[in-house]
Amino acid sequence: MFSIYQRKWDARRVYLILSSANALFFTLVFAANMVYQVETVGLTPLQLVLVGTTLEVAVFLFEVPTGIVADVYSRRLSIIIGCALIGVGFMVEGSFPVFGAILLAQVLWGIGYTFTSGATQAWITDEIGEEAVGPVFMRAAQLGNLSAIVATILAIVLGSLLINLPIVLGGLMLIATAVFLILVMPETGFKPTPREDRTTWGQMRHTFKDGLRTVRRSTTLLAILGIGLFYGLFSEGYDRLNTAHLLESFTLPDFGGLQPIAWMGILGIIGNLLSAGAMQILNKRIDMTHSAALARASFVVSGLMVATLAGFAMAGTFAMAVIMRWAFGVMRSVIEPLQDAWINQHIDSSVRATVISMRGQVDAIGQMGGGPPVGIVGERLGIRAALIASSIILSPVLILYTRLLRKEKNAPAIIPAEEGVAP
Repeated sequence: MFSIYQRKWDARRVYLILSSANALFFTLVFAANMVYQVETVGLTPLQLVLVGTTLEVAVFLFEVPTGIVADVYSRRLSIIIGCALIGVGFMVEGSFPVFGAILLAQVLWGIGYTFTSGATQAWITDEIGEEAVGPVFMRAAQLGNLSAIVATILAIVLGSLLINLPIVLGGLMLIATAVFLILVMPETGFKPTPREDRTTWGQMRHTFKDGLRTVRRSTTLLAILGIGLFYGLFSEGYDRLNTAHLLESFTLPDFGGLQPIAWMGILGIIGNLLSAGAMQILNKRIDMTHSAALARASFVVSGLMVATLAGFAMAGTFAMAVIMRWAFGVMRSVIEPLQDAWINQHIDSSVRATVISMRGQVDAIGQMGGGPPVGIVGERLGIRAALIASSIILSPVLILYTRLLRKEKNAPAIIPAEEGVAP
């Protein structure tokens, strides 16, 4: 029915538009939701972390099943469903400023996220090929940063009128994005399991086992999943407490009577500009098709993440805290396309979405395990102590990266789903 529209759109174009739209609408929501949760809903540090933990429980439960759906049936369909569910979740959060409703919203958009996680990267990789996808990931990240700047300005304007308005609008626009994808998104590189060969859960179990076998046969993939675990362990505390740290540990400068959402928005805009510049530099200096180069860059960036997060936690002035937060944000935005390009070079197409979803599930396990303890530290010892703990939790990734760098020279580019041999 929609093929006439799909022929008019190149996969790269659709992916870049989708990435920009996600960055635009997610930033529209996130520019307001932490201020909304802290000031309007009045959540405590522990409640803030529990909100994130609820999200990660949903991700943990649905990440691999939805990834298998993308590998067995349709990655395009999985992405469309995900965008719609995420939009509904954001609308629930912005419409009902109570703790219980916010928890429900996390479940809805967490499930939606699992439909897009893995499927999106797998879809574009199959459409244009493993060798071409690295620069596209980097370009998408650059456009995402620029879109985030636009969204932040819009969130400041709308949030100054009504703090929940950016959240509700972002949800509506993500639902509209799902409709847009129905009309224009192609799917020509994916070969779904033939209908006569599908045994529903049996086929899903088979695909999951292939993905698990691929991971177990590759020490590189095992290490990547280990790195994902530590990223999950550290990230929940930072994500939920960094805004509260700026709002509660410091007195915001009295500059034109700016509201907290305006301050957070301005800081976010500058941070996104810095990240966009860093992406441009990285894109010119790093060979995104060379696995060893990606590994070395990831090691350096991760070390800077550990250092800047600790600096943010221990900053004695608002200015120093802001500088460290910007630096950490730049490093964090850079690490994502590096890891996406790296892991896609080590996975066979037939299980790509499943293995990437496993990485997402490992991240969710980390966030579920690391979030509540960090929240308790924040409740009892203060937000600074919680953020310092997050920095310490992240540091073991440097050991894993060091081991990967030693193995990278002899590692095969892709580990086949059925014949992989551990490097």
